[in-house]
Amino acid sequence: MEGGFGMFGDPDELQARLGELAESMQGAQKVAFADQAIQLAVSMTVAAIGQVELSGSTDEQASQVRDVIRLIFPEAVTLVSEARQGLS
Repeated sequence: MEGGFGMFGDPDELQARLGELAESMQGAQKVAFADQAIQLAVSMTVAAIGQVELSGSTDEQASQVRDVIRLIFPEAVTLVSEARQGLS
């Protein structure tokens, strides 16, 4: 049993493998964060549009939906942008 690790083999190899595992887990966390941020952006947009009480002609209703999107869009873009930066 070299160095007391026995069945784990070479301590340097074990350390390298643990480092690879940590990097892999960190990458998975970044992807999960990005996915959640994008889902939040979509959910915010859908919820905001769902709160609109449309009235008037078709053109007026379309204008009302565009106004809501205009308000929520910058927040959604910020979330997606931050998510993309987290992946790089």
